[in-house]
Amino acid sequence: MERRLTVPGRFDRLETIAKFVEQAGQAAGLDEVAICRCQLAVDEAVTNIIEHGYGGEGRGDIDLSCLGEPEQGQLTITISDQAKPFNPASIPEPTLNVPLEDMQIGGLGLYFMRQVMDAVEFKHTADGNQLVLVKRRETGAAAETLEE
Repeated sequence: MERRLTVPGRFDRLETIAKFVEQAGQAAGLDEVAICRCQLAVDEAVTNIIEHGYGGEGRGDIDLSCLGEPEQGQLTITISDQAKPFNPASIPEPTLNVPLEDMQIGGLGLYFMRQVMDAVEFKHTADGNQLVLVKRRETGAAAETLEE
């Protein structure tokens, strides 16, 4: 089942988006941990769209689509915007083994998205940017470890 939501690019919409992702994750058969990971990735992506893509609040809309596949235990989240093009290759991998005060600013959000999601894909088309995030339900030993 596919669900859609369009919101103005404003930080006060993050809670609405989180609830939307939660409902879609539940419908897709994801557990609470997987849903929280989806919410983290989407929150980071939307925040970056508002801050860096649009250059501030209220300068464009953000479209979200969630396709839940409960039979496969998978949720595909597509986030679309009409902000300036984003090239993920332009963001260097963060250096994590340095003292906090020496860490570079930026790049951690993309790193976190890639860590918590099973797939992260960026596209730029004539219609704007599109980010596709995929989360699959944990099975077997991995799921048992999370529950303990």
